[in-house]
Amino acid sequence: MNFKVPRGTQDILPSESWKWQQVESIIRDVCDNYRYKEIRTPIFEQTELFQRTVGDTTDIVTKEMYTFTDRGNRSMTLRPEGTAPVVRSFVENKMFGYPDQPVKLYYQGPMFRYERQQAGRYRQFVQFGVEAIGSADPAIDAEVIALALDVYKRSGLTDVKLVLNSLGDSESRNAHRDALVAHFTPQIGELCSDCQSRLEKNPLRILDCKVDREHPLMETAPSLSDYLNEQSASYFEKVKGYLDDVGISYELDPNLVRGLDYYNHTAFEIMSTAAGFGAITTLCGGGRYNGLAEEIGGPSAPGIGFGMSIERLLLALEAEGKSFTQERELEVYIVTLDEKAHRKGFKLLNELRNAGVRADMDYMDRKMKAQMKSADRFNAKAVFVIGEDEVEGNTVQLKNMADGSQETIEDGAIIEKLKEQLK
Repeated sequence: MNFKVPRGTQDILPSESWKWQQVESIIRDVCDNYRYKEIRTPIFEQTELFQRTVGDTTDIVTKEMYTFTDRGNRSMTLRPEGTAPVVRSFVENKMFGYPDQPVKLYYQGPMFRYERQQAGRYRQFVQFGVEAIGSADPAIDAEVIALALDVYKRSGLTDVKLVLNSLGDSESRNAHRDALVAHFTPQIGELCSDCQSRLEKNPLRILDCKVDREHPLMETAPSLSDYLNEQSASYFEKVKGYLDDVGISYELDPNLVRGLDYYNHTAFEIMSTAAGFGAITTLCGGGRYNGLAEEIGGPSAPGIGFGMSIERLLLALEAEGKSFTQERELEVYIVTLDEKAHRKGFKLLNELRNAGVRADMDYMDRKMKAQMKSADRFNAKAVFVIGEDEVEGNTVQLKNMADGSQETIEDGAIIEKLKEQLK
């Protein structure tokens, strides 16, 4: 039987995994600069957590979740996004009682959505995200956006743009909801079945439809910005003001609603503008979710965050022709010519690694020529050659791969001589 990687997933091979490690390192550094601490939550949660928070009319809940019944007859779901689990942990672990608020958290790990595979989009994908929970200050909205942009900047991306919208508070959204129902009702039969079912349940979701996004009704739909009350409009102006103060440019898009029901007030996406990146340009999306903690049984704890696809970040780098610095080269390769030399070489290999030297050796019992070819492929800076004479004489032959020079080194001076040469 031939087994293959499941549809919508991928193997990240060693030739690519070092790029992921570079991104992960950048993420840790940026989050440390902003004082966001890592949180790790389970990859599955109670299904109701996502139904209550993400929204039971969203595509994620109705079409894309991986849900199963466990041995205790409980409905569990592989996490499709990271915010709900983090807020659940915030409430359950009483982080709202921490002396320092807001609580600034970041996560990184696999998420699962059953959707059609596209470039940079998989059914198991890796998402990095941050959550700042406990503050209603519009400045923290700007900070979260700046953090996301910093990750892209540090990664080398330049062709990106920030798109903003305000979803307003509940009063604003209710007024907008009534306007949407009045707008879509006369021609609702022209839209897909999902849009028709959303008309009464959650008409805002119609604007997020992937099927009817080009329908003329979408273009003429009432803009939420026209229904923002004074408080919501004032909040959004302050967010934009903080972004202006630090020189972060943005575009306004009144149709940006995001795909999750818990968002309110600030909503944003960061998109790639690189030529040839593809039709779906979103790299990162997020927004404010005041009321989410209360929805799952916690106290009032307004929050804001984002989710960022690592796959799409790497795809955007490729579209821009950017690349990371290659993984570190091998410093030493040990070539051995017989069994006794192999024993000595293995002991030396351990000593080199304990001294912080990146070293390797042959484990395939190959001839010297084949071993030297391996050293070349690994771009080893130096090679130790050990044969019968070296075993008996307590020495090694040190070959400098840059200039081809070779010298005999006493066993006791190997580490010191090597480090001198590597400088």
